[in-house]
Amino acid sequence: MKISVLGLGYVGLPLAAAITKLTNHNVLGYDIDSSKVESIKQGVSPIDDEQCGKDLKEITLNVSNESSSLSETDIFIVCVPTPVLDDYMPDLTPVIGAVTEVCNHLQKGNVIIVESTINPGVCDEVLIPLVEEKTGMKAGVDFDLAHCPERINPGDTKWNVYNIPRNIGSTSDEATTRTANLYREFIDAEINEMPSLKTAEATKIIENTFRDINIAFVNELAKSFDVLDIDLKTVIDAAANKPFAFMPHYPSCGVGGHCIPVDPYYLIERAKQSGFDHKFLKLAREINNSMPAYTVGLLADGLNEFSKSIKGTKIALLGLSYKANVGDLRQSPSLVIQKELEEKGADLIIYDPHFLGRSNVNSLDDALEGATAIVIATDHNEFKAITPEMLQAKGVKVVIDGKNCLDKASFDDSDIAYKGIGR
Repeated sequence: MKISVLGLGYVGLPLAAAITKLTNHNVLGYDIDSSKVESIKQGVSPIDDEQCGKDLKEITLNVSNESSSLSETDIFIVCVPTPVLDDYMPDLTPVIGAVTEVCNHLQKGNVIIVESTINPGVCDEVLIPLVEEKTGMKAGVDFDLAHCPERINPGDTKWNVYNIPRNIGSTSDEATTRTANLYREFIDAEINEMPSLKTAEATKIIENTFRDINIAFVNELAKSFDVLDIDLKTVIDAAANKPFAFMPHYPSCGVGGHCIPVDPYYLIERAKQSGFDHKFLKLAREINNSMPAYTVGLLADGLNEFSKSIKGTKIALLGLSYKANVGDLRQSPSLVIQKELEEKGADLIIYDPHFLGRSNVNSLDDALEGATAIVIATDHNEFKAITPEMLQAKGVKVVIDGKNCLDKASFDDSDIAYKGIGR
């Protein structure tokens, strides 16, 4: 079969490479970004994914940014982004655009698989009516539409496109099984057949909303324990030795990435349309969105101990990526911290080894030179190696450990003010 993967980002590119590597299907990777397509043609991954980078060196992936290349496709897999707007309303524009393009090439018997994260009801209420209107064909009769929510964890050296279990729902049980069998060709993990499109859509939403709620819980505890003078990380580590009914989550300077800070809004909005108000989910989002400002507040408190303010003070912001050891800025809380520090007049030094083009120094040593304070916003390995001795040699007075990645006890005998999140 000819399988066309639309969208060659963190979801689509590893998927297209995996199908090419482990099956005999004719795979096409399609993306409107010509620079991304050219990079892949050179065997260079445009995304920060170690496994995908290795795969591209072992295979020849057919890619194109020409829509005509999608003709004669049997299975279309949509892997485009699904962001939120400035008011946190779900933005389905990329998904609708991709499916509209699919309509230009759809033939009877074709299958459309949506991997993009969508709220429950989008397939039945938006995408199927769109395809039926554009093509005159009927879902479940002339074509099938399936949903297999993506599960990608950038930077994870254990879990990847080859071994993460998946959930699949479609327009009929038979179509679900056929789609599931395709995924079984290249994934060595459980492929779970869901009873409907809507239940498949809901799985991804609650997976990430579960994490968002639990992170909000510990972020609120961090604020509370700061007042109570209790080290929250020590408490969580101790609670985690309970062998049942507890799953540790840890506080930080904010929640970033393409899923956790986005997906809850999809469920919030869809439930609102049906008359239900997700107060708990909205509160969790409010708490997590408050953490960058809270981190800046900790910085102001730390500088006050030395009779300094943020304005005019040389401050090193370490890390721009939302996650350790990857180059990914999506919804990164570090960008919010950067904006707040700039607005408050900080003499800001920015360094991220994965984003030297957005940094204004070229090394950690340069970032620390002459800085009065540092804010660790991403726990890259390079930053975890920072010691009090390194900072004292540079004259650093305040450390805001936004990821709780340093050894707090090592600062006890120093003249550096160390402040973690809930520590």
